[in-house]
Amino acid sequence: MPLQSRHLLGLEGVSAEEITLILETAASFKEILRRPIPKVPTLRHQTIVNLFFEPSTRTRISFELAEKRLSADSISFATATSSVTKGETLKDTVRNIEAMKIDMVVVRHQASGVPVFLTQCIDAAIINAGDGMHEHPTQGLLDMMTMREKFGRLKGLKVAIVGDIAHSRVAGSNMHGLKTMGAEVMVCGPKTLIPRNIQELGVEVSCSVDDAIAWADVLNVLRIQLERQQAGLFPSVREYHAEFGINKARLQRAKKEITIMHPGPINRGIELESDLADADCSLILEQVTNGVAVRMAVLYLLSGNEEGMAEG
Repeated sequence: MPLQSRHLLGLEGVSAEEITLILETAASFKEILRRPIPKVPTLRHQTIVNLFFEPSTRTRISFELAEKRLSADSISFATATSSVTKGETLKDTVRNIEAMKIDMVVVRHQASGVPVFLTQCIDAAIINAGDGMHEHPTQGLLDMMTMREKFGRLKGLKVAIVGDIAHSRVAGSNMHGLKTMGAEVMVCGPKTLIPRNIQELGVEVSCSVDDAIAWADVLNVLRIQLERQQAGLFPSVREYHAEFGINKARLQRAKKEITIMHPGPINRGIELESDLADADCSLILEQVTNGVAVRMAVLYLLSGNEEGMAEG
């Protein structure tokens, strides 16, 4: 069963059936990753280009590893050593790359809407690896996979997304995906970091992290984007930590079990107490592992390849 779209541009509008298909396919690929030789020839005739115009560790390496595990030919584009530094436009860059006969493009860009723009420029399948403040769909999918493994369900699960909601593409994909799958979602942070009218997406809003903890089964803690601190959206990092930082004292006051997640990179001691990042209640490293499986699933389902996943 293929996906309805040739591209993965975001989770807004993606059906529950398609999200379930991706998550179940990812679970199958995770079994393959546990093998002594975790590699299958499923995409051995596919060529994939990774276009990352922003810094990335987890997402870039995860996609590269997923491509290698599927035996695809993959090439990673480095902005600093490309003709972009000479003034070449994005359109010319991707059209020249497509002329080298590629099948898929994984793109991360600081501008929202770039993945959609690329679908209008080239015929290759496009996978959004994060665009501006819009969406980061594979992160949303791996977050859902991690929750599904932990709780056995997404429907009815209470997930609080805590931090810089306004500038987070991770929050966007999580809200769309989780709501589609029947979860309850709350966003929590300073008023200056919560978009106006966000309730229209069907989420609850709180400016009290203690209330969010008391309500939630899962806390998905977002990175405070220190590069935006110059805009004065909150008084200081110290005050943010005092008001919204997740720490053991807050969790103990709630007197309940709660699961901690974080898309990374973590600002330890700011949005999340360092010890909690490594505690038993943390699923952060499991998220990273699931990221490879989810990206294998997305690449496979968008490739149109009917060759068996378990071959090899």
